[in-house]
Amino acid sequence: MSNSETAAQLRSAAEGFDSLFANQIGPAREAFTTNDSPFHLLGLGVCSFLEAALGMEAGLMTEASRVLALAEAGAKKKSKVARGSHRFAPGIEWEVLQADVVVLLGLTSALSESYMGYLQCIYSLNSAHSKFTKLYKAVFPSGLDDYKTPAHSPAPSRKASTPSLQSVSTSPSTPTVTPLATKSSFFGRWGSSSLTVSKPPSPAGSIDPTNDGPVEDMIVAGTAFGFGLFNLVFSLLPAKVKGVVGFFGFHHDRKLALQALAVSAAKQDVHSVFAGLVLMTYHGVVLLLSGYQADEAHIIKQYQAIVDNIEARYPTGALWILNRAKILRMSNDPDGAIRVLQEGLKPDRPHVFREADTLLVFELAWTLLAQRRYQESADMFIRITELNSWSHATYYFIAAGCYFSLNDYKKTQELLDTIPSLLERKKLNGKDLPTEVYIKKKMAFYRQKQIRLKGTEDNFVEAIRISPAEEISIFWNLLARIENSASRAHIKEWASLTPAVTIESRFISPQPTPASPKGTVDLDSPDELAIRSLLLGIVHRTAGEYIPARAFLLDAHKRQAELVTSTWVGGMSLFEVAVLELKEAEVATASLASQAEAKEIWTAALKKANNHLDRALATATSNNADLSSRLDSRIAMLREEIGTKMEMVGIA
Repeated sequence: MSNSETAAQLRSAAEGFDSLFANQIGPAREAFTTNDSPFHLLGLGVCSFLEAALGMEAGLMTEASRVLALAEAGAKKKSKVARGSHRFAPGIEWEVLQADVVVLLGLTSALSESYMGYLQCIYSLNSAHSKFTKLYKAVFPSGLDDYKTPAHSPAPSRKASTPSLQSVSTSPSTPTVTPLATKSSFFGRWGSSSLTVSKPPSPAGSIDPTNDGPVEDMIVAGTAFGFGLFNLVFSLLPAKVKGVVGFFGFHHDRKLALQALAVSAAKQDVHSVFAGLVLMTYHGVVLLLSGYQADEAHIIKQYQAIVDNIEARYPTGALWILNRAKILRMSNDPDGAIRVLQEGLKPDRPHVFREADTLLVFELAWTLLAQRRYQESADMFIRITELNSWSHATYYFIAAGCYFSLNDYKKTQELLDTIPSLLERKKLNGKDLPTEVYIKKKMAFYRQKQIRLKGTEDNFVEAIRISPAEEISIFWNLLARIENSASRAHIKEWASLTPAVTIESRFISPQPTPASPKGTVDLDSPDELAIRSLLLGIVHRTAGEYIPARAFLLDAHKRQAELVTSTWVGGMSLFEVAVLELKEAEVATASLASQAEAKEIWTAALKKANNHLDRALATATSNNADLSSRLDSRIAMLREEIGTKMEMVGIA
């Protein structure tokens, strides 16, 4: 096939992707069915993959795998007879497409968020290792440094500085700090401090010829996307799975992965949109779940530039609306985030990509919960059950917690009573979801407490004292970015439960536990006392009250040996203490003029934080804690931020 024929097929398929990115999934499918080229088959596979990924639909995952396999077979056939008329080796465009397919097939397996799913993902991606090695070396023989990215700005400075380092724009005469692979092997190690100062890219892009056609653009953007995504996926896998990865000889290089994705995002090929989506997702996850960012302003600036770039091309796309709202929430403007999401969900806006709209509802539900707007939040979580089939039990459980906070115990019990039947439904890949494992344990805990108190499990809502929604929100790190008024309201609520807390704070005056007529207290188990301390520790830290925050978090951890159901609390509390160490150091060094003194404080804080993370991981692993893979990933993210901070303050 000639280069012009390939370009024509690519342009035809691009029309389908344009519809997809604009939320028009029906017209996108129609465009992809007009031709049976590998590009069009890939488009059909992507449609199913996105529907499966966004809606967690098992049937669509099967369909995505089927169509993607056809695309891979077609690309292999084309590559054998390819005749090139571009600046790259003949057939390399088909190798890029094959690599795309392998990544998507692997990610389909990882969607279950289970260790088995992760392992299946590893085995799938293993076959792509040689492809990515060959592609990257062929397309980027001199590396990525001279390629444009959506927002030119230096990586976080290694110069010792205050922790609130602000990102600055790079002028044409300013060198840019960029990462290099630190090993001769395909992957380097992200945590390395090997950096080099390179020349800034020229306005036109020194290795970005303006005469490149669609096929060349596809090769450059596709290779950068695939290479970046491949590295990023491995860097985010839980530690238990990374041990298996090591047997394949894989070593992640997250910093180089992010640079590659940024290079892809700056192009105009279809891959650039996917690279932008991956970067948006990654930045949003880091801002939400890592707990601390070494240079939050830098992350938000990059995030904003990517959203602006893609939203300008596809203003009606729900995914870009979602990420604009996330930026607002992470920038401490929850009301602005709510407005953007509600605007995106208005009835007069086209709603033809249900799975993408579901994400808007999901984000809105959590943001409303963070604002303690419980009725609206409950409505949104229930609405999600009308939009997708993923774990209705989880949505009902959170909605029940919202009604509990509204003191509507009848509705709370009604929703909780619905959950057992929902838990019996067929699971993703035939396995219980991690959140549903947690919910089963909590439901059993509530029933056992009610039997202990009343002799029967009937109306077990009477035994609940801490909202199920607030408790499960710990795993989404919801309480870390709430407003101070919400923090104080939570503190007042949880501190009022008996037995009275013995830790003082500006918002709590400890009082003796009042004797009740039956001699009972609200929280009568180590599990409940540990959860209350964990919650109070998090919200005190959010409110800037670090001394009581530490006391509460350590109190939660010291109860670990007594915990029966909530064995996840010990590891989570140590993770939150690690975050606290970093927050305290940030405040302590903010006004220091002496960089040497600041470096000394940071050296101690970073060492302590790493030690807490080691203990958190060991605690979660030894107890087989609920949602441990999520905590594992959060620990990995925070370690990366610690590594970045070490570079910023000049710590070897």
